Amino acid sequence: MYAIVEIAGQQFKIEKDQKIFVHRLNAEEGSQINLDHVMLVDNDGSIKVGAPTVTGASVSATVLQHLKGEKVLIFKKKRRKGYQKMNGHRQYLTSIKIDDINI
Repeated sequence: MYAIVEIAGQQFKIEKDQKIFVHRLNAEEGSQINLDHVMLVDNDGSIKVGAPTVTGASVSATVLQHLKGEKVLIFKKKRRKGYQKMNGHRQYLTSIKIDDINI
């Protein structure tokens, strides 16, 4: 059984007991969250597709921790002009564990 869910503006294919990293959520560590934007549910070959969401379907998850992702370096250079610019970015992430998929 799997589902496709929208979490913080991104779509994820999730299964029960799966751990995923999503953009920072506004929830405390250890708290339960309920995700209502379920777009597709596959229950052993029985597929329900929402328009845009499946009515009555929800996903419950637990917030494990808040963390920062890997550092991404951005380097800009124009040759023969002496122009160099270095910039970095670390994304704020939340680790969640999928507890149950309710149809």
